[in-house]
This record gives sequence, structure tokens and C-alpha cells, in this order.
Amino acid sequence: MGNYFGTDGVRGIYGKTITSELAFDIGNALSQIKHNPRIVVGTDTRLSGSVLMLSLSAGAVKGGANVTYVGILPTAGISYLTEKHHFDFGVMITASHNSAEYNGIKVFNSKGTKLSDEDCAFLEEFFQNKYVCERCGQFKSQLKLPEEYVSHLSASSTCNFENMKICLDASNGASFKVAPRVFKMKNAQVCCFSCKNDGAHINDDCGSLHIENLIEKVQKTQSDIGFAFDGDADRVIAVSGSGKVFDGDKIMYILAKHLKTQGKLFANSVVGTSHTNSGIMLELNKNKINLIRTDIGDKYVIEAMEKMNLVLGGEQSGHIIIRDYAKTGDGVLTAIKLCEVVKTSGKTLDELFDVQMIPQANLNIAVKDKIKVINNENLNHLLTKISSEIAPAGRILVRASGTEEKIRVMVEYTDFEKAQEYADQIKGLIEKI
Repeated sequence: MGNYFGTDGVRGIYGKTITSELAFDIGNALSQIKHNPRIVVGTDTRLSGSVLMLSLSAGAVKGGANVTYVGILPTAGISYLTEKHHFDFGVMITASHNSAEYNGIKVFNSKGTKLSDEDCAFLEEFFQNKYVCERCGQFKSQLKLPEEYVSHLSASSTCNFENMKICLDASNGASFKVAPRVFKMKNAQVCCFSCKNDGAHINDDCGSLHIENLIEKVQKTQSDIGFAFDGDADRVIAVSGSGKVFDGDKIMYILAKHLKTQGKLFANSVVGTSHTNSGIMLELNKNKINLIRTDIGDKYVIEAMEKMNLVLGGEQSGHIIIRDYAKTGDGVLTAIKLCEVVKTSGKTLDELFDVQMIPQANLNIAVKDKIKVINNENLNHLLTKISSEIAPAGRILVRASGTEEKIRVMVEYTDFEKAQEYADQIKGLIEKI
């Protein structure tokens, strides 16, 4: 991995890590990887989105690219349009679940999938060394093109959601218009919260990282089900009518069982990550479904799915990839397909989930130098010690975030209090490094 690209593109605080100059350089670099490429660009609602979009587009056009801007759209919409219209690259200006002061740049290849680590390194070689290309391309806006993505979402299910009351929290982000519209097209009764074009408050006490608000709204409105998306809507967390939370692990389990009963789960296998709860793995195995684990990051999940031609994969964070319909995580699509399972089964979300989860203690620890921390000898000694104490029933996962200066800690153990105690031990040492 290079100095700029993490597991989900380039990301940081606007004006510091992410600047208009950097966006210009990335745009120009894209125009050098392929001669006179066609590039489609979209944004979420962040206030810095316009300047970064214009800067990236200027750099690309200066290098000979033809750039098409399609406005505010979920990340999955950019992926879909990139593949459908044979663009050479798709670019999404977003910082996903991060707060409003952040922004970032995600790049898709012509197939609508995120660039590989090798492609990212190749791209970095151009813009880090300021290899500026001087040609002349064109810029245009096609703000009606997203209608095709909306139609695609609606057509992803033949189910009619009449008599279903659905609560939506769009995090004041990219799905603020798309999500309510699609569910209304499916005849659902829709209750909307944080569904505004409000980039100053994107992910601000709303969305998939603040699920407590959706729980309250679902129960207050007596909705059958609720969905909270993140800023670019590539992830989703669900809430049942009783107020129970369904993260990506639980959603993937329900979808996997449903696809298997329909004979649509190729090789009876799904792709998760090292974070996927072991309780999910055990229950999938009981249902003769194999769980394949990858490194954390939806790009790695997708790469594994493509290699094995599998149709379903996802992350606990809410990135779910349904490969028959999308080449990347699509929160709105996932919500539609989960409602389809609820509607066709005649069961509530609670009734569809019967897994005994293994407790996990999860911590996110802000650090100054995540690489220094992750390579610390004392930390590695502590992890070895704890691993031996909780084996074979427990697991530890300590990793550097791919998008922020944070260390993410997960301790999975049958005794939650002990798991939390071990996680706190790890946190205490990390804070001293």
C-alpha cells in the first residue's frame, strides 16, 4: 500500500491531508494511466465536495480526459454507471462514514470495482512525482444519468413493499434522495430522518455509526424495519421493529440462508473477513454454508468473490456485496434485498435470525503513528500472551485502520467481561506507545 491510498481510497481532513492540489494531481495521473480516458465523477453532500470534484476534473481534463459529472450519488451508483457506460474510471468524492471535515477520493476501474493495491501504487507513482500531462479534454455534466441507477435499484426486486413501514436514516449524505425515492417506488410507507442535502452535518449524530437514533425512530414510528446508511451509502445497518440491531454479519447470514433456499448461493459459500463473528461462521456451517475469510476491507472481499465466482460477501461494518446486482458495497440495494426476504418469508427480522453470537469487545484507539504502534515489540508480546490465554475459544484482532490514524482492536471470547478486560489491557499499552 502506498503513502496515500488506504483500503478505501485516499482520505483525510480537507485542507490538510486532502487538498485541491492533491485532487488535481490524481485527476491528471488518471489521464496518464490510460490515454484520453473517459471518467465519471460523483460526490456525497460534503461542502468540500465541489472544490475537490472541480480540481480533480481540471487535472483530468488538462491531461486529455473527458470527464462527466453526475452530481450527488451513492458510491455504488458511480460503480454502476462506470461499468454500464464503459467509462475507463469512476471517481467518488467522499469520506464515507467520517465527519464533515473529512473528505476523500475513491477510484473504480472500468469494471466498476475498486482499484487493486497494485493499481493504486501505479497511480501514486504519477501524482507523487508530479508527472503532469498537458493535453486537452472536455468536461460536462449529465445530472439525469443517476436516474438509471435508481431504475436499477427498483428493478433489483420484483417484490411489492405495500403495507411495510420502513424507517430510513440517510446520514444527510449521498442517499438522501435516492433511498426514500426507491422505497416509495416499491410502495412502502417511508419515514425519513436525516435525509437532507446537508453536508455540514453529514454523519453528525446520525447514520450507521449512530444507530441508537434509528432504534428510537423505528420504535417511535412503529416501523417494521429501519435502515441507517453512512455518508456515501456503501454500508447499511438495520434495526428490527423491536429495536434490535442487525450489523453486516447478521444481514449477510440472513441473505445467505435465503439465497441457499433459492438455489442461488453458488458453491454454498460466502465471503466475510477476519472480523466476522465466529458465531455466524458456526451457524452457517450448520446450514452447510462455508464462510471464507479475507483481510478487512470490502475491496478484499470483492477480490475473493471474483476469484471464486461467489455471489455474496460482506463486512460486519455493513458493507454487503450482492454480486448479481453490484460490484461494490451498496447499502440501499442491501436494504431492498433484506426487505424482500422479510416480505416473502412472512417473518420479522427477529424471526429470521437464530444465531448465538460470540461476544466481541471492539475498540478504536486514536494514535499519532499507527504503523509504529502496530510494529511495537511490547504490543506483539502482549497479544501473544493474551492469545494463549483465550485459546482455543477466543480470537484477537489488532490492526491499523486503512482509512484513519487509528488502531482497531477486537477481542472475541465467550465471556464478554473478560473480552473487554483484555481489550482494555491492549488499549492501555497502545496509549503508552
